[in-house]
Amino acid sequence: MYAFRRGWYRLRYRRLTLGRDVEIRGRIRLRRGVRVSIGDRTRVNKLVRFAGPGEVRVGADCLLNATWIGCWTSVTIGDRSLLSNCELVDNDFHNLPPDLRHEPATDRTRAPIVIGENVWVGAHALVLKGVRIGDDSVVGAATVVRTDVPPRVVVVGNPQQTVKKFHD
Repeated sequence: MYAFRRGWYRLRYRRLTLGRDVEIRGRIRLRRGVRVSIGDRTRVNKLVRFAGPGEVRVGADCLLNATWIGCWTSVTIGDRSLLSNCELVDNDFHNLPPDLRHEPATDRTRAPIVIGENVWVGAHALVLKGVRIGDDSVVGAATVVRTDVPPRVVVVGNPQQTVKKFHD
């Protein structure tokens, strides 16, 4: 069953690269020229959406569950990461200064997102442009991530706050 779905999506989206044994249990939607590479054995549940002219790279053995990724530069997701009904947006979609707000967005409104390995991003979390999330970290449900997250911590809230550190 998954082989049929992989084949259908490869035909549907020429800008989509699927690794070995990717399990598409839900649906995938690509918009605006985004290029997407999904690693081996990654599971896709519910509707997972990608938009923008950038490039998204998803590692191996990941879970994307009802995730939305807006990518104008690049979004990288490390191996074994779990993304649950969250949003990753590497741009502001508009300029911040009032006199430029209605002008086309500039390069200053965009910055890549990097999510490390074995990261869990909870439901309704929002990861903003330029953020790097360290390996083995957890982003709690409904958290707004505006700054880098160190490895092996749990962050929650808006703005995010570190509430736990994992010790070796």
